[in-house]
Order: sequence, then C-alpha cells, then structure tokens
Amino acid sequence: MRKVLLTGDRPSGQLHLGHYVGSLKNRLALQESGEYDCFVFLADVQALTDNFATPQKVRDNILEVALDYLAVGLDPQKTTLFIQSLIRALPELTVYYLNLVTLARLERNPTVKTEIAQKGFGASIPAGFLCYPVSQAADITFCQADVVPVGVDQLPMIEQTREIVRSFNQIYGEVLKLPEALLPSEGLAQRLPGITGNDTKMSKSLDNGIYLADDEKTLRAKIRQMYTDPLHLRVEDPGHLEGNTVFTYLDVFASDKAEVARLKEHYQRGGLGDVKVKDYLFEVLNAELKPIRERRTELAKDPGYVMQVLKEGSARANEVAEETLAQVRRAICIDYF
Repeated sequence: MRKVLLTGDRPSGQLHLGHYVGSLKNRLALQESGEYDCFVFLADVQALTDNFATPQKVRDNILEVALDYLAVGLDPQKTTLFIQSLIRALPELTVYYLNLVTLARLERNPTVKTEIAQKGFGASIPAGFLCYPVSQAADITFCQADVVPVGVDQLPMIEQTREIVRSFNQIYGEVLKLPEALLPSEGLAQRLPGITGNDTKMSKSLDNGIYLADDEKTLRAKIRQMYTDPLHLRVEDPGHLEGNTVFTYLDVFASDKAEVARLKEHYQRGGLGDVKVKDYLFEVLNAELKPIRERRTELAKDPGYVMQVLKEGSARANEVAEETLAQVRRAICIDYF
C-alpha cells in the first residue's frame, strides 16, 4: 500500500518562489513518484487565526492559491486538493486533541513564537492563533498521514503533532499514525531569503517575495531591487558573495553551475557590475516561471473549473476524515449509537 502524504498552505496570498523551491517542487516529485496517496489543502481556518478581521482576503486567495497549485503541475487525478474548512471532522478532532497539550507547551513552540513576534501581537495573542498547532495536528491525522513535507522552520510544528499522537495512543490505544517530517532535498531551497536580504526568509506577510503570478515586467523590477553587496559601489570594486541574495538565488535556480562559478570569480576580483548579474538571474528565473505563468493565465479564465476541483477533492477528504473520526470517537468511548 502507498503511504499517505499531507501538506498545504494558508490562503493568505499568492504563492512565491520560497514556496516553489521549499515545497511545491518537492510535492510534484512526490506526486509523480507513485509512492504516495497525496493530500494537499488550503488552510483557510488557520489563515483566519491572524486574518479574522479580513475574511474576504482569505476567501479570495482560495482561488489564487489553487491556481498556483494547478499551474505548477499538481494534478487532481493524482493529488486530493481540498479546503480545510469543508472537512467537518477537523474541529471535533481539534477539541479532543486540546486535552492532550498544555498552554505552556503551546507557548514554547518556536515556530509560533517567531510568528507572534513577526505579527506584533504582544500580549494580545488570539487564542486561535496560539492553538493552531493543535488544529494542524487534526489536519495531519485525519487522513492518517505517514509523511508531511515541510521546510526546516516547520519542524517544531510536526514535533507538536507527534507529541499529541503519542499521548493519544498511550492513553487510548494505537489509533493514530505517528507522522514523519519530510524535508526538501535541496539544502539551499529550505530557506530562500526575501529580495531585501538580511537573511529574512521570503514571506507573504513581509511582502519581500517574487510570486509565481508575477509578469515579466514585475519580475525584472523585483530582481533589480535585490540586495547584493553594499560595499560593491563601483563595477571595478571586488564584490562579496556572503549574504548576496542574487548569488543565493543563482545557486538555487541556475542549471549552468559552471557559468555561476565564473560569475562568482569575476565578481569577487572586481569588474562585474550588479546589473549584469541581476540580468542573468532574470533570464534564469523567467525561463523557470514562464510556463507556470502561462498555465496559470489559462486556468484563470475558468475559475469554475478550479473551484470544482476543490469541491470534489473536499468531498473525498471528508470521506477519509469521517473514518478516522469514527475510530477516535470509539477509542475515547463516545460512540454511543
């Protein structure tokens, strides 16, 4: 039997290159491997934990993220694409799992702590936001996922789920599968910096990303803004590679490694301007994104088809979730009738 794979994204904005190299390319490879029964979802409930005052933003981005999924090659015949809020069992599972985790443990979650600082909640942390790792445990376990593809920054979230699963199984018997994190194979792809540099990862909330839907003009403009070397003031000056976002991107995306090595050597000894390096990066990225952009444009002409894909995927996910919920209710002795 094939293993079960579960992953997803918050529909709080279009997907960017960080998602592409950190998760989407990996999902495609896993989908095509034939080894997994793949579930990929749009986490609208999780998105509402910090977008509760702007629900229309979340609703609008359901279509945008689904377009990104289909444009990069996720196939609804091979991968179940679904909307989190349409899975009726998830809130009930979350309530049961909340009994198995302490408030102090939730507050110690490194991923949550980082996001709380980024969003500036201070002492006014919404309870839903603090508890979303428990909701995520419900997402992972409803389909009895064996593996969850994530970036390194999400490892604490998977460990939180594993703790909940271990506690549940210890108390109620072996009901839930213990999921494993599956990291991207490309080391650099695990943390793609934003275009502003400073080692800040690409993020929708920080608005420092290159999006899959960006047209050529926008792509070129964003690359021109990219952080390079503040000491490289003149073309003849020797340049530095450390912290240079343009070369970080070339390491990830350029297939001609010999040309990248040549550019690095020239840049370090001086005589190579930032504009020329950025123009080369534009050629590399545009070649990668052009077919995705074109497929996305075609799919956007028929939003009804895209939403039907999500409706059918959600129906299948619901069937799977109801089976798991029945097992959980039986284990905790509330299967009365």
